[in-house]
Amino acid sequence: MQAIYNIIFTVFVILISPFYMMKLWKRGNWQKGFSQRFGKYDHTVKQAVTNSHAVWVHGVSVGEANISINLVNKLISLRPLLKFVVSTTTTTGMGQLRSKLPPFVSKIYYPIDRKKYVDRALSVIRPELVVLVEAEIWPNFLWRAQRRRIPVMLINARISDRSFARYKRFKFLFGPLFQQLVMVGAQNEEDKKKLIQLGCRESAVHVTGPIKFDIAQPISQSRLDVEKLLSTIGVQADKTHILLGGSTHPGEEKILGRVFLRLKKQFPNLFLIQVPRHFERSASVANEMKELGIRTCFRTELSAMRNPSEERTSDCLIVNSTGELIYFYKTATIVFIGKSLCSEGGQNPIEPASLGIPIVFGPNMQNFTEISDSLLESGGARQVEDEEDLEKTLEQLFISPAKRNAMGACALEITKERQGALGKTLDLIEQYFPELD
Repeated sequence: MQAIYNIIFTVFVILISPFYMMKLWKRGNWQKGFSQRFGKYDHTVKQAVTNSHAVWVHGVSVGEANISINLVNKLISLRPLLKFVVSTTTTTGMGQLRSKLPPFVSKIYYPIDRKKYVDRALSVIRPELVVLVEAEIWPNFLWRAQRRRIPVMLINARISDRSFARYKRFKFLFGPLFQQLVMVGAQNEEDKKKLIQLGCRESAVHVTGPIKFDIAQPISQSRLDVEKLLSTIGVQADKTHILLGGSTHPGEEKILGRVFLRLKKQFPNLFLIQVPRHFERSASVANEMKELGIRTCFRTELSAMRNPSEERTSDCLIVNSTGELIYFYKTATIVFIGKSLCSEGGQNPIEPASLGIPIVFGPNMQNFTEISDSLLESGGARQVEDEEDLEKTLEQLFISPAKRNAMGACALEITKERQGALGKTLDLIEQYFPELD
C-alpha cells in the first residue's frame, strides 16, 4: 500500500508542480524557507531543537495557524522547558506565525508528503509529540511518525460531508492512519461519529468543541487603526454605514458591488469594503468594481496616506493584505460572509460574531452548519437566497439600528456560550507531557 501511494503521489506532485509554483509566485514571498518544504532546515532550526524535548504543532493555513498560535502560547506557559516547533503550509499562514509567536519558537514549512522529505524533517526536529490542527492527514507523515513511535494527535477536528465521503471511499488507506491517532478532539458529536466511522478508536475521540470560539476574542488594542486609515479617503467610520464582504469568492464581489450601488441611492454615506479570500484576486476585483462605476482603492495604498481627507475619494476599499480581516470586521456595520452565495461551503462567521457584528450569508454554509444554524436560531444572523434577497435584507438592517444591535448581541452571546474548547484541548494534550519531562 505504501509503495503504491508513493508512486501515485510522486506522479501527482510532478503534474501539479507548475500550478503549485505559479500559485506561490502569485502570493509572493515564497523564496524564504522554500527548501523547508523538502525537509531541509538551516542551522538556526537545527540548533534550536538540539538536546531538547520538542513538540511539533501543525496548522495548514491562516485559520489553523491562528489556532496553533493560541495553543502554543498557552502551552509555553504550562511547560516552559519544552521546545515548540510550529509549521504551516501556506505563505500567509507563515506570516501569521512570524508576527504572532515569540522568537524562540521555531516556525517552519510542513514538508511535502514524500517519504524522503518527511524522514529528513523528522530526523531534524525529532519531535516527541505531534499535534495536528483540524483534519491535516498525510499518509507518509503518519507512517514515518508511527515507525519512529511518535504519538500523533488531532485537535479541533472537523469532517465536512465532502471530506467524509472522500475519506470513506479510501478507508483502506486512511482507516489505519486514523486508528493510529492517540487522541482526537472533535468539534461536535457529529464529527465524533464520523471520525469513529473512519477508523479512530472510540476511546481516543473526545468532543472538545471548536477552538475558534476561544481565539476569536474582541481585540482590546488593535494593531491596525482602520478608522484612521479610512479617514485618509474621506470616510468617517462613526458616521458611515459600512458593508463588508469577508473572504469573498469569485462572483460575490460583483453582486455586492451591484447591491451597493442600488442601496447607496437610499443611504448616501454607504461605504463598501471587499476582502477577497485570496488577496491575489484583488486586481481583478478592482476591475470589476471599475466596470460598475465604483471608485476603488487598495488597502496597501492607505499606509502611505497620513492626513484625513475632507472629501470622500473612494466608495470601495479592496483589502489586498492578509491577517487583517478581524480589524476591518470591527469597523463594519454589517458583514456578508463569503463563499456562501456563489460557492459552496461558506467561510467562518465566528470572528464577526465574537465582535457583535450583524451577519448575513447565503444558502451555502455547509462547512459551518452548526455555528450558522445556531446564529440563525438565535437571531444573530440572516440567511439570503440570492442577490435580490440580499439587497432587501441589507436595506431592512440599514434602516433599523435596533435590529442590527439585537442581531449583534445575539451573535456575541452565541460565541460566549461556546467558549471553553481550548481549555479542554489543553487538558487532553497535557496528559502526554509527563512522558516528555
